[in-house]
Amino acid sequence: LGHPKLKPKTPVPSDIRVSQDIVKDVGLLPIDELAMAAGIEDGECFPWGISKAKVSLEVCKRLKDSPDGNYVVVTGINPTPLGEGKSTTTIGLAQALGAVLGKKCFACIRQPSQGPTFGIKGGAAGGGYAQVVPMEEFNLHLTGDIHAITAANNLLAAAIDTRLFHEDSQSDEALFRRLCPNGKSFSAVMKRRLVKLGIDENKAPSELTDEEKSKFARLDFDKNTITWQRVLDTCDRHLRKINIGIGPKEKFKPRGSEPGTEKVQHNRETGFDITVASEIMAVLALSRDLADMREKLGAMVVGYSNAGQPITADDLGCGGALTVLMKDAIMPTLMQTVERTPVLVHAGPFANIAIGNSSIIADDIALKLVGKDGFVVTEAGFGADIGMEKFFNIKCRASGLKPKCAVIVATVRALKMHGGGPVVSAGKPLATEYIEENTDLVEKGSANLVKHIENARKFGVNVVVAINKFKTDTDAEIEVVKQKSLAAGAYDAVMSNHWALGGEGAANLARAVEKACEENDESNFKFLYDVNISIREKIESISKEIYGADGVDFSEVAEQQITQYESTGFGKLPICIAKTQYSFSCDASAKGVPTGFRITVREIRSCAGAGFLYPICGDIMTIPGLPTRPGFYDVDIDTETGEVQGLF
Repeated sequence: LGHPKLKPKTPVPSDIRVSQDIVKDVGLLPIDELAMAAGIEDGECFPWGISKAKVSLEVCKRLKDSPDGNYVVVTGINPTPLGEGKSTTTIGLAQALGAVLGKKCFACIRQPSQGPTFGIKGGAAGGGYAQVVPMEEFNLHLTGDIHAITAANNLLAAAIDTRLFHEDSQSDEALFRRLCPNGKSFSAVMKRRLVKLGIDENKAPSELTDEEKSKFARLDFDKNTITWQRVLDTCDRHLRKINIGIGPKEKFKPRGSEPGTEKVQHNRETGFDITVASEIMAVLALSRDLADMREKLGAMVVGYSNAGQPITADDLGCGGALTVLMKDAIMPTLMQTVERTPVLVHAGPFANIAIGNSSIIADDIALKLVGKDGFVVTEAGFGADIGMEKFFNIKCRASGLKPKCAVIVATVRALKMHGGGPVVSAGKPLATEYIEENTDLVEKGSANLVKHIENARKFGVNVVVAINKFKTDTDAEIEVVKQKSLAAGAYDAVMSNHWALGGEGAANLARAVEKACEENDESNFKFLYDVNISIREKIESISKEIYGADGVDFSEVAEQQITQYESTGFGKLPICIAKTQYSFSCDASAKGVPTGFRITVREIRSCAGAGFLYPICGDIMTIPGLPTRPGFYDVDIDTETGEVQGLF
């Protein structure tokens, strides 16, 4: 690939300055050349400007009989609000494997949400001399996948409220007449509903009995069971709970009302989620191909009927339209690092309120392209208690892929916080404890890292700890982390300085990962729980085994939902718990390894299309808010050159 020799500057400039300097002074490898060097053939790559390209799923079909490469997942300890460099480590490790050790290698990462990009945390391109470039294109819009998800999600939300409006005001006969006007046959998605209802799909609309017409036309929503919400890709706390249908045109006469009855308002309470929490994002991450995505989108449950039957996107007539909106989004986006190693960017679910992993499709494509001796480094979001757990129990279960190594990213800063150090807050200077040597705090805080190592080993993979070096870390502090890691059963623990030095700074980490993969026995890989046990037991298994909780308490609503899901055939799905990323518990302030706590499940949402259930624990919100001084204050543009300024 003609990997350029990095010439890192000291001090390291801002992330955007590094990216723009690399683009201008070193240059990007033309995207078609990057694709060709990675093994992507003509007709399998569709350039999207000069620095990005969509990659066709035909790659997997062409290489279906080829062996997979070594599969490596990067995760981390419970972070500070500043982040501990997990994305940076993912990219730095891939640069080291590819540009330094000369291995065929891909990094597979998620597309960042605009929410944290303009909020507190920033983007997800990595940082310093271990990042995807151009970083402003990576962090802003990319190839529009998140916008496609927003459009699809909100089309389905509109379909729900439109159907409620028409069903509340029309008779069964009128509904059927408008759904199936004279001379119009059943559409493909309508035939899916006929099959579901046990009605002959070959019948013409006029051939249905009155009873069949009523069954077909009326979904009969129990409005209290509707869980589907609208989404947008912005942090906006004021949209968490809203009242819709309050305009003067949203009034109706209830069906069957007496003549002269006044119209009533057709309003209801609902809310917004952030786009990356949408089930459609999870569907994108867990689909195997276009046909699989079509089935998953159509099977998404948005609520239940008054008879207790699940109502799906296909029942609303939306499944095909949603897939059309997502037809380009299903293709991963190809980009490159500062050292011209290839990256596939696909899907972007958060790990605290979603599955927290990039797509199966991207991993599949990359594993085939690198071949038996190559490496694919994929990232699981936030701490290993949520991102890694979901990677193993949901993503690997769906894909059938077996990782050979789990890399757990730790920082001295975060370990000091877990050891009792002062509160770390975004936008505020770090306390003295974090910039001066304090091995006692590091030693105490290493308990958090030890628990994550123990958890990862429960899945039967080798664990390598990556100590992401900050300039204030001392040799003594790093040595404490190494010794604690090895004593806990880690295969190796390596200090890595990729942020400042690029791939060279992660070379020792790459060598450790290579050895860990060589010595891994894939037959040892296992899931934490059997999906055939009850919903309650699966939630308790994760809470006790991974979080260390004493038990789980379920709200009355959650208990009712468990009964409903198990009675309608969703009891065998895996579990995706939404909780804080800052602690093993649901209390974000409980650092280290908390004990004597219980997990509270306040509700359980169904993501039946994507293939999991979604318990919401503690006070976790599915759309974040903005701080007093969000990141957007620093973002601007040079109107002469068009360069983006202030983006990290």
